[in-house]
Amino acid sequence: MAKTESITGAELVARSIEALGITTVFGLTGYPVTAVLEQVINHGIRYIGFRNEQAASYAATVYGYLTGKPACCIVVGGPGVVHALAGAVNSSANCFPLLLLAGSCESYLVGKGSFQELDAVSMLSPHVKVALRPPMLEGIPSAIRHAYRLAWSGRPGTGFVDLPADFLQRTFDGHAVDLPKVISQLAVPSPSEAKVVKIAEALRSASAPLLVIGKGSSYARAENVLRKLVDLTQIPFLPTPMGKGVVPDSHPCNSSSARSTALRHADVVLVFGAKLNWILHFGEAPKWNADARTIQIDVDPDVIGQNAGDEELGVVSDITAFVQKLLPHLQGWQYPASSHFRQLLTSEKAKNEGKLAKAAQLKTEPLKFEHAFHVIRSTLDAVSPPSDGGIVYVSEGARTMDTSRAWFYQEYPRLRLDAGTHGTMGVGFGYAIAAWEAYNGPRAEASSGKAGRKKIVGLIGDSATGFSGMEIETMARCGQDCLIFVMNNGGVYHGHADSQQEYAAQQKASADGRGAEGLRSWSLRFETRYDMLADAVGGKGYLVRTSDELQRAAEEGFKARVPVIVNVLVESGKGSVAASLHLRCLTPRDLIFLQVFGFQVPEKAEAQSKSVPESKL
Repeated sequence: MAKTESITGAELVARSIEALGITTVFGLTGYPVTAVLEQVINHGIRYIGFRNEQAASYAATVYGYLTGKPACCIVVGGPGVVHALAGAVNSSANCFPLLLLAGSCESYLVGKGSFQELDAVSMLSPHVKVALRPPMLEGIPSAIRHAYRLAWSGRPGTGFVDLPADFLQRTFDGHAVDLPKVISQLAVPSPSEAKVVKIAEALRSASAPLLVIGKGSSYARAENVLRKLVDLTQIPFLPTPMGKGVVPDSHPCNSSSARSTALRHADVVLVFGAKLNWILHFGEAPKWNADARTIQIDVDPDVIGQNAGDEELGVVSDITAFVQKLLPHLQGWQYPASSHFRQLLTSEKAKNEGKLAKAAQLKTEPLKFEHAFHVIRSTLDAVSPPSDGGIVYVSEGARTMDTSRAWFYQEYPRLRLDAGTHGTMGVGFGYAIAAWEAYNGPRAEASSGKAGRKKIVGLIGDSATGFSGMEIETMARCGQDCLIFVMNNGGVYHGHADSQQEYAAQQKASADGRGAEGLRSWSLRFETRYDMLADAVGGKGYLVRTSDELQRAAEEGFKARVPVIVNVLVESGKGSVAASLHLRCLTPRDLIFLQVFGFQVPEKAEAQSKSVPESKL
């Protein structure tokens, strides 16, 4: 007589996940997935339970980036799926692999207004690589495998599986279903030799060649070949924000501090694993040389030729495979140090780095962003040099993220995480949790830099903290000793008050209906005590106003083995226009508004605004 085994659909989901080699699951419990998550835990899979599905889905997306294979996020149906949609979109925009599983109402109650009923497959389909619901309980393993495979193959993204409650609750013979087998990533086509030769010739003949290194290079683990390429040819390179460290920031060919000059003058540009989107000004003039030949190397055929990309020479290929073919054609050739382009970059780098050094020394109270970052970096570099690769920086927030990019060096890839292609606010705490798990957790799978434990350091704006700050409890519960610096300027982009009295007067004006004198749309509460969130969950909180206090908090926070929040009170930025307001889009009416409220408007913005047609005002 054949052996039988009675199991539930919930256990079948857990077994299917385990069979694919998934070791860590992110999510938030609730009906009907509690049964699944309990089985996940029973099967020895690490479960990280969040306070909000958005943060859980964000964490899972970046865990996939850090480990190089799809991470798993499990949420409830209805509103849980709506919240997790944020992570699915973030996954698609950034090309991060994600397996998203969600419970749903009983299959026989669809259309009756059942609990949290939602057609999640239809809602998610436009935003994911595949969205499906197995037709029967026994189809769960194959559905999960299919979603996992598509999330990983080609251009990474999200694979979604909807799991009806009755499927999860029903029992059946476990021996009657085959579990999925571990999947190998599909190979990407190799570039043709003829095209590689043409690209090598274009680089050799260029008067101003440039390499742009995107986060796709980091995800592809292409750091070894790209370092060989730069060392061999001495071509200047620019990393995108999350491409930092693929080639060390300390490399003399790094032109980050002369970014505008590099883009404006380069005539042949190789773009490795980066989109020509808003982060790279679409590859178009006036930020780029209008006559530049921009050659994209990417696994996604859809991006080749996008915007200003060269359709003829663009290559659909794994980056490592392409560079390995390119290197022999560049042997014996090196871009000359005496070239006008290199001398221009050297001069611009010296000028801009001098400005940074000067800004770092400006001690004020409240602290300026630049000096605060200088203190944090100097203190942390002393205890963990960048050459060790012992710190992962997570940066989020408008001024916080943009300003910090110039201050924190990466010598290895996958050690900087930020808001990414979608500029998503709210990712910071989830990203920090995922990074801690990927590098330090009991199921750690990520590697970068020298072996050993890594400190996860968050540089997060006060506005960004509001999206997911309660995940500090998740850190504490899961034993994660993340160090979070909240850059508190009392506002979104910038604050509007530099004293408690000024803030109180604005608050009263708002309450009295005197809008023009009251709080603005970007105003937040003055000097909110974010540090107390850490104290509330058994961590450590620090409130700092001076550079000495900041240095002490950074030293102690780095050594702590509990989550730490350092609440850094910085200048509000009142009287300056935030970069995120996109000055080139300002109309004369916008300028009048800004000037009425005391903002300093750059002459360039004023000149640009005059070209806006009156019909657009």
